[in-house]
Amino acid sequence: MQGEKGKSALPSRARLWYAAAPMKITILGSGTSTGVPMVGCDCAVCRSDDPRDRRTRASLLIRQADRNILVDTGTDLRQQMLRERVEQIDAVLFTHAHADHVNGIDDLRGFYFRHHRVVPCYACPATIDRLLYGFRYVFLQGEGDTHPPLLEAHPIEGPFDLFGLTVAPIPLLHGPGLACGYRIGAFAYLTDCSAIPAASFSLLQGVETLVIDGLRWSPHPYHFNIEGAMAVGRALGAPRTVLTHLTHEVAHAESLRLPAGVAFAYDGMTFEL
Repeated sequence: MQGEKGKSALPSRARLWYAAAPMKITILGSGTSTGVPMVGCDCAVCRSDDPRDRRTRASLLIRQADRNILVDTGTDLRQQMLRERVEQIDAVLFTHAHADHVNGIDDLRGFYFRHHRVVPCYACPATIDRLLYGFRYVFLQGEGDTHPPLLEAHPIEGPFDLFGLTVAPIPLLHGPGLACGYRIGAFAYLTDCSAIPAASFSLLQGVETLVIDGLRWSPHPYHFNIEGAMAVGRALGAPRTVLTHLTHEVAHAESLRLPAGVAFAYDGMTFEL
């Protein structure tokens, strides 16, 4: 496989994954498509006083040295950027084009007004096509348009280099549809998935920190439930598994039910790799 702009893919599964400087991972949003609290709901979790039960839509920030890589432009992007005091975005990775993962895309305008830079974004070709269809003005400036483009689209089909990091897309099944996870070094982010194809599973060998879709305790046709997500972590031998994209059916306090090495994500959660 070839990555973006013809860069070589991994020469073998034994390739050394590394980064020149430590990566800091921030969970921007740990919630499912409705967010938590959910509109119109007065369940115990939606009324919870635990700030870790207040979940914006799933998104992630990867910081290395002076670079910020955003994963998805979720519905709550502006709120997340203000909360974490993010001053610049250098690249965006998209997992798929569902509304809760892309509909905050217009909030990137603030960064353009400040830095006057068009930011590269990366996604599988089908996701790029849907973004171009739904948000043409973000990528192309037509005649008479008053705002410049914000993003430059890069379809990807294999690992590619981004600021000295090797980023490997991981194809995932999301119910009857598809999504794309990402691996960088010993870290992998797999949101919105219900199954991992065998070929993708092989790309995850050696992962040490796994952030994965673990929607709720009960089964769901389009997402791993908590047990299913933990089973993936066990099969990979990942020392740390973090469950994200959580619904209001899961209270953070229930983390006491999780085994060692497994945790619920929460908004603002950080760790270094």
